[in-house]
Amino acid sequence: MDKQSEFLLNSKISKLLIKLSVPAIIGMLVIGLYPLIDGIFAGQILGQNSMTAIGISTPFTYINSGISTLIGVGSASILSRALGENNKALIDKIMGNLVVWILGFSLVTTVLGIIFCRSLLGFMGAEGEILNLAERYLRIIFVGSLFVNFAQAANMIMRAEGLMKQAMLLMASGAIINIILDPILMISMGSRGIEGAAIATIIAQVLQASLTLYYFLYKSKVVKIGRLKVSKLIYKEMFAIGISAMLMQVLTIIQQAFLYSQAFLFGGDAAGAVMAAALRIQAFSFIPLWGMAQGLQPAIGSNYGAKKYNRVEKIFKMFALVSTLLAAVFWLPIEIFATPLLGLFGLDNQTLILGVPAFRAIYSIFIVYGLMIMLITFFQAIGDAKSAGILVMMRQIILFIPVVIFLPRMFGISGLWWSLPLVDGIVIVTGIIMYLKTILKIRKSEATE
Repeated sequence: MDKQSEFLLNSKISKLLIKLSVPAIIGMLVIGLYPLIDGIFAGQILGQNSMTAIGISTPFTYINSGISTLIGVGSASILSRALGENNKALIDKIMGNLVVWILGFSLVTTVLGIIFCRSLLGFMGAEGEILNLAERYLRIIFVGSLFVNFAQAANMIMRAEGLMKQAMLLMASGAIINIILDPILMISMGSRGIEGAAIATIIAQVLQASLTLYYFLYKSKVVKIGRLKVSKLIYKEMFAIGISAMLMQVLTIIQQAFLYSQAFLFGGDAAGAVMAAALRIQAFSFIPLWGMAQGLQPAIGSNYGAKKYNRVEKIFKMFALVSTLLAAVFWLPIEIFATPLLGLFGLDNQTLILGVPAFRAIYSIFIVYGLMIMLITFFQAIGDAKSAGILVMMRQIILFIPVVIFLPRMFGISGLWWSLPLVDGIVIVTGIIMYLKTILKIRKSEATE
């Protein structure tokens, strides 16, 4: 058993949480600063319409996030269990399989994204200047699909190895470059400032992908890029496991398309601007919770693969508790200081008056979102793609669409703001019930062995 596997399987759970999650949280916070600061820069430098345009473009970047998550989470789950089983033959095939799928999906995304960019944005309900600005931004973003997909998927492999610090540094490098270049290019490109924001993103993605490639070619001791070949043994399970994680990303497009279209329909451009700012703040708040999830995945996966089921339970309880405390750290001050925070995004006075109560409603149950993310990650880590998929589909489609359609028609624009917390509350309760049933099943199975 190598040193990393020994750590994952036998170290104290508190030590496991700190070593796996803290670097991931710090790294993800740095990464998450980019879209948050990007929105602030756009609002302050380019104006409210540009901020809104970048906001309605952001959901379509989840196409790439979905691809990298599908391949990365699925591959990472396989890797963490292979490490627990000490299956070297399987480990050696993972990166070659990953690269082939990333190349294929990224090419298709770039071509189709550029061709159908304006049509995609039309679903958001924006018109006129906001739509034109969003199209100019998003076309450039699609050019970087290959770089961002490889960097993100390969980074998940590093985290599955337990190399959280190295993964954090690679992701943070791209985010920092992006933050530095954003205002420089927005200002220097004048009337083409929104293109400058997109170009800054592409440059950062190329740098991050290059550093990641160098690591897996020359530095990694356990997982390397060998022969580029599709492995049937890997990809069937990779897709089965990764699909729920991908759905959480890709279905966000549908989710946010409905949110933006309903906002423009019931509240006009002002509601659209509020939605753009609110979703950016909420997305940033989610980042540390995803960092916790990245620590949970290898911890649960390795111990589940080694059949240490009692330890699996203890790990989940620890991560669920700490993630709730972490969510509270963001939830309380953001609710209190909603007015100055929304003001940073360039919202004018009337929009700000609308935005504060709207944002507080959207953000109302964020304190329990850590538990929701841990539940979904738990099912992914043990290879239960069905349960993870059910929770994601409930949150993104099954419950969400009817609620977002009917609540605004019953209660006006305020119904839209309350739709997200209502849906997520139901999903969390459902996830807890499913988790308890799974634990009982595992205990019964363990007792009969």
